[in-house]
Amino acid sequence: MEYGHEYAPDARLYNDDLAPTQPSQRTWSTYNYLALWFSMSMEVTTYMLAASLIAGGMNWKQAVGTILLGNLIVLIPMLLNAHAGTKYGIPFPVFVRASFGPLGANIPAILRAIVACGWFGIQSWIGGTAIAQMINVLSPRTIDMPWVPGVCFILFWSLNMYVVWRGVESIRFLQSYSAPFMVIMSLTLLIFMYHKAGGLGPMLAAPSSFTSNRAFLRVFFPALTAMVGYWATLSLNIPDFTRYAKNQDAQIVGQAIGLPVAMVLYSFLGIAVTSASTVVFGHPIWSPVELLGRFHQPLVAFLGLIALLVATLNVNIGANVVGPSNDFSNLAPRFISFRTGGLITGSLGLLIMPWRLVSSSHNYLGWLVDYSGLLGPVAGIMVADYFLVRHTKLDTYSLYRRGGIYEYRNGFNLVAIFALLVGVGAALVGKFVPRFQDLFTMAWFVGFFLSGAIYYLLMLGHVRRQQTEVNLIPAAPQEA
Repeated sequence: MEYGHEYAPDARLYNDDLAPTQPSQRTWSTYNYLALWFSMSMEVTTYMLAASLIAGGMNWKQAVGTILLGNLIVLIPMLLNAHAGTKYGIPFPVFVRASFGPLGANIPAILRAIVACGWFGIQSWIGGTAIAQMINVLSPRTIDMPWVPGVCFILFWSLNMYVVWRGVESIRFLQSYSAPFMVIMSLTLLIFMYHKAGGLGPMLAAPSSFTSNRAFLRVFFPALTAMVGYWATLSLNIPDFTRYAKNQDAQIVGQAIGLPVAMVLYSFLGIAVTSASTVVFGHPIWSPVELLGRFHQPLVAFLGLIALLVATLNVNIGANVVGPSNDFSNLAPRFISFRTGGLITGSLGLLIMPWRLVSSSHNYLGWLVDYSGLLGPVAGIMVADYFLVRHTKLDTYSLYRRGGIYEYRNGFNLVAIFALLVGVGAALVGKFVPRFQDLFTMAWFVGFFLSGAIYYLLMLGHVRRQQTEVNLIPAAPQEA
């Protein structure tokens, strides 16, 4: 993006990766967003998410209903935050400057980035174990070699870093061609387990373990929060993807169909196959990597593990690298590019010790609920600011300079920070104070609505004064 000298953006807030996208870069169609969601949904952690509900006592109908409801809920902030990306061509860390200020934006950006690094570590570990299982299938003697999983982990991490180095267009290419492949391989796994279990009846035979509605609700509400929390990170940084949309219709239709449909379909696969594993192997196996490793047919196991590997690479790059790369770049745009931000994300992912987070279904769901209490308040503030306070009107030029209408107090919007702290505190207090456990159970919802409401009420007077003093200057390319 080029400016005249008098309109040049502040170098501390701008680089080519953070600049608004130009019309020539708006190449993503409805299909690309459908492929994005199918490729990011059809992967190991989605499967494990569904399987964890069966392990928690739900039957297949309760599990599918919980997953569908959770994804329909998170679709709402997803589409709302996506609007600004398409309209103004800006990524998440730039968009959030409108509500938090040019320096304050680093707070939600880093919160989101840290969570994404955790996910990057989890996905890298899963991808590494899939490679290790493939090696075990081809050469069973490697099963007793403890160094094999560690080496495979590093190899898969390196593959992720290579894709990051190639840039965001390589992601679109990868997802466009891998999504149909993943559909075929997933159906193949379902059909194979159908025959191994002896029909659809045994595959869906796991009964509900709840004897009352009250007992069910005690599991349902934290599970629902975990479903929303699963995509809480992407509901913030979805502008990183929708800034490349051809128009609003492309991203709205693609996401509205892709997210709920892909999640329900692939979650059903996880539920059915996990139930079938009880029949075939004597107990439920919630990890598909472990399940495929138990197959005695090398060809089936090998093809299935390749499918898991492709899916894990897709979601790791799409959901866990693009966002934090831009977030880290926003800290020091002159020194940290998208590529450098991706390398930082990958390096932190090595330090997460992800094997602890996926060691059990309880730890996995707990991780989702914990961080949803951090990100729900950020989503509430962003939605309230863009739609209720500013009515979708942004001064793009001022987002890239200091001293403008988004400067607030020395680059920090204290109202947003206060609303964030209150929302996070209310959402997470129940984790430490048993009396308020219900607040923690619904952590994302509590944080989203409380922080959004506080922000809206405190910001009304401030923006009215702004709008009487400053004429908005539309400096970004508008919708194609």
